[in-house]
Amino acid sequence: ITKTFGSVTANKDVDLTLYPGEIHALLGENGAGKSTLMNILNGIYKPNGGQILYKGKKVSIRSPKHAVEMGIGMVHQHFRLIPTLTAAENVFLYMPECKFILNKKEMEEQIGKWSKEFHLDVEPSALIWQLSVGEQQRVEIVKLLCRGADILILDEPGAALDLEAKEQILTYIRSYVKAGGTVLLTSHEMGEIGACTTLYVLKDGVLVPTEAGLSARELIQRF
Repeated sequence: ITKTFGSVTANKDVDLTLYPGEIHALLGENGAGKSTLMNILNGIYKPNGGQILYKGKKVSIRSPKHAVEMGIGMVHQHFRLIPTLTAAENVFLYMPECKFILNKKEMEEQIGKWSKEFHLDVEPSALIWQLSVGEQQRVEIVKLLCRGADILILDEPGAALDLEAKEQILTYIRSYVKAGGTVLLTSHEMGEIGACTTLYVLKDGVLVPTEAGLSARELIQRF
């Protein structure tokens, strides 16, 4: 994939492969091109060159809506939630069959059912502004999973989380990939990186070769 903004090249011939049942980490310093690549996979940006193959077929991801319909969902570092609405209302507004008049009781029962099914603790009736960052993150993930996401793209999932919440999200990520899902995440957290199957390092928009068994210090030196 190649992506340029005027004279600036954000991604240059970036080639990576994601497999079911694996956690992939995309590493690099600020400005390395990580977010640009993720936004291409989420349909926010269009690449200037290259192609995307999904489940063996060449695809053109037109928008975030199209991406999630395909099975690719992204949780941004800054969540896309409406603070004055409940967790259940935020999830149902994201559903394609969302009605003009919503049944609050039915919504909360359904979100409660989904959160248990996905092993994510979400309080359906809680207003978003009342929730912790970790709880809001779980609402974002439920939004994607109830749409059938096969691939979760997580932008700095451990950012702004306390230690307990970081452990909870890592536990969930492991269970998600164990069930056959795929995770691509950006991170500066060595605990998250250690849980990953494959590591990719971007530097100035270019993929830097890495090998298994690198220490944290050696990884940082690749940035």
